[in-house]
Amino acid sequence: MATTRTISDEDLVRLPKDGNKHEVVDGELRVSPAGSLHEFVVARLIARLLVFVEPRELGYVFASNMLYVLPSGNKRCPDVSFVAKGRFAGGRLPRGFFEGSPDLAIEVLSPDDHAREVLDKVGEYLGAGVRLVWVIDPERRRAAVHRSLTEVREIPGDGALAGEDVLPGFVCPLVEFLE
Repeated sequence: MATTRTISDEDLVRLPKDGNKHEVVDGELRVSPAGSLHEFVVARLIARLLVFVEPRELGYVFASNMLYVLPSGNKRCPDVSFVAKGRFAGGRLPRGFFEGSPDLAIEVLSPDDHAREVLDKVGEYLGAGVRLVWVIDPERRRAAVHRSLTEVREIPGDGALAGEDVLPGFVCPLVEFLE
């Protein structure tokens, strides 16, 4: 279960690396534990994306410690994200939070995630300019691909995720990162 409390940016930077996911939503800190299945899927996704993105010099792949400051002021950290080359000011990685959104945001569901909160997060990502959102449900062995709030495709466990126009040519069967 996620916990909340009011937090400043300075406090956020000083939080311990405790294995939890930290976001700031409406000025309050949200802390969510992940679990081993969640982290296994996240690690596999990052590995698959890095093998595709880095040799092609397409941009940057990040884990859940990358905080994006969205237009709402919320600071969100997808479980995995991708930012295309050329999106960072001066072509350099920001030293702090990135005031912008990723091109691809990936959320891996944990048993404690609430459907309404996940849909709110997906909507916020899309409204902030995220071009592609994947929501992966390891327990049910499926995924959902969001291009807008109304354009959603379900991917069954024997299906594959595609990078579409965000990562052209990237295709990864779900079975490659689901246990």
